[in-house]
Amino acid sequence: MQLIDIGVNLTNSSFHDQQASIVERAVAAGVVQMVLTGTSLAVSEQALALCEQLDQDGRHLFATAGVHPHDASSWDTASERNLRQLLSHPRARAVGECGLDFNRDFSPRPQQEKALEAQLTLAAELRLPVFLHERDASERLLAILKGYRDHLPAAVVHCFTGERQALFAYLDMDLHIGITGWICDERRGTHLHPLVGNIPEGRLMLETDAPYLLPRSLRPKPKNGRNEPAFLPEVLREVALHRGEDIAHTAAHTSATARAFFNLN
Repeated sequence: MQLIDIGVNLTNSSFHDQQASIVERAVAAGVVQMVLTGTSLAVSEQALALCEQLDQDGRHLFATAGVHPHDASSWDTASERNLRQLLSHPRARAVGECGLDFNRDFSPRPQQEKALEAQLTLAAELRLPVFLHERDASERLLAILKGYRDHLPAAVVHCFTGERQALFAYLDMDLHIGITGWICDERRGTHLHPLVGNIPEGRLMLETDAPYLLPRSLRPKPKNGRNEPAFLPEVLREVALHRGEDIAHTAAHTSATARAFFNLN
């Protein structure tokens, strides 16, 4: 059984000097390919460097490159040029993480929208898929995406935590959905249990969003409380359970979807 983790924040400071062992544990757990998340120009560059450093054969590690809505206030005229250069790297497989976050509003909403639209334009031009972040902003995100969707090869709403209306609106726009350990959280993720079965095969992918969102159902739990790609099988188990699928079947179709979406060998 082989899994693909489409969202790993391997550049996070909590992983410092441990990245190689984290990748080794992931592969040993059956997570054979990982997509490292770029959340700023600097982080995207670091993610691409880790791909080269830890996976010289180009079999296991790939990355996204983009500017997260939290960092949207940093977007300027040079950002597009620099991002375009990062996206030319052979390990860069999607534009993002980009999107809208109206929950924390770390960047002003007009700046978030400006950075998002610039990155969608670039993705359409380069024919690259998009790795999207959305929190408390589904209606506005959908309104913006409407003008770009026909020109994008694909887009995934990563770490989906929304309600039924948002899910079906995303599916109607032919978007992919990424599910994390949020579904394993008995305090705030149980609304996903009846929803996850509505995501068609070919549109569903799995991710840890490590080091965040350690699955609360995981036993035993790591003492450091940190999530890592090796724990993706716990997300798989929970997703398969609520889809009424055999675990091997869920693993197979979510991995096939991720390979096609990110053009993984």
